[in-house]
Amino acid sequence: MKNISLLLSLLAIVFLGSCRTQQKMATYLQTGSDTSGKGAVLVPDLLIQKNDMLSIQIYSASTKPEISDALYNLPVTTPAQGGNTGTASVAPGFIVDNAGNIEYPRVGVLHVEGLTKSGLAELIRKKINEKDSVLTDPSVVVRFQNLKITVLGEVKSPGMISFPGERMTILEAIGLSGDIGDFGMKDKVKVIRESNGAREIGIIDLSDQKLFESPYYNLRQNDVVLVEASKTKARRADNDVALRRAGFLISIVTAVAVVVNLFR
Repeated sequence: MKNISLLLSLLAIVFLGSCRTQQKMATYLQTGSDTSGKGAVLVPDLLIQKNDMLSIQIYSASTKPEISDALYNLPVTTPAQGGNTGTASVAPGFIVDNAGNIEYPRVGVLHVEGLTKSGLAELIRKKINEKDSVLTDPSVVVRFQNLKITVLGEVKSPGMISFPGERMTILEAIGLSGDIGDFGMKDKVKVIRESNGAREIGIIDLSDQKLFESPYYNLRQNDVVLVEASKTKARRADNDVALRRAGFLISIVTAVAVVVNLFR
């Protein structure tokens, strides 16, 4: 029995030696001086990308049927609601194809990838005014219809997030995902972004107030936010495996000792 006690003591020493002090985890905005919350808020315009769905409506002060703005707009559909007497209008949309183009009624094919909403509106307005019958004071309203980002990794609710507005910050995305878990690395959050046909990976530190200056603070449509696990989690997983193995070994040793004592 002395040998068994010695073995158990050695296993306990090995286990305690493998359990190190946990790494201090970063918190949000823990660095930087007090600026009384003042700072310029810069919200860059979103650029149109492939596979975006755009809502485009043209309005004019003209009352002549032959130059009506209705000729330039897709019809709005009102599908029947099953079991419901009401109807819901469905706004038409234009999907940007893999070449970065859309085909607009009476205007033709337009290359829209890389343009802002205002840039596309000005392009359509210019194309309309090139026609023989121009609209009276035409105005073009462009909106995004399918803005979404994806949050993965050490957050409580990973997945895809759609946002009806046209701005989403990385802090808002993390909040909508249920916040970063206990073992998530707040100081090394990755943002995967496709821009101008190339894929880029940026790293943002949520513990530093300079994150507001990062080009990845304001997210773009189709961005992927990846929160990686800290080394503490990997170490704890290794400790759990070691503990299970030690428990299994102790069980075997105990069983052997019991058998030996029975046959003495």
